Amino acid sequence: MDGLSTPFALTVTALAVVYVWLGVRVIRLRRAHRVGVGHGGVRALERAIRVHGNFSEWVPLTLIALGAADLRGAPEPLIAALGAVLVLARVSHAEGLARTARATTFRTVGVAGTWVVLGLACLAALLA
Repeated sequence: MDGLSTPFALTVTALAVVYVWLGVRVIRLRRAHRVGVGHGGVRALERAIRVHGNFSEWVPLTLIALGAADLRGAPEPLIAALGAVLVLARVSHAEGLARTARATTFRTVGVAGTWVVLGLACLAALLA
């Protein structure tokens, strides 16, 4: 295969949609509470900013690892499965943290899922 696979492209596209969705949540809260910079003491806005930031912190490296596995020849079904888990993990984390700052099952699933995909993608890149 030349280049990146369709499952990888679908994963990137799905995560781009999630990233925009998270950004829109921040924008809506900023407008509703008239906050231009920072969180203005609004808890929901503070959490929305953290959700967006956490996505920005973890997704790029995980996509790089997944892309490396794909380019090195890891099987497409593996790329598809890891991509699907990553998308579901990030949505789960976003929903869990948006609801409360406390630890929740959604957040735990999101963090664990992201870490598992990162680790397995790195392993697949090394072994492919």
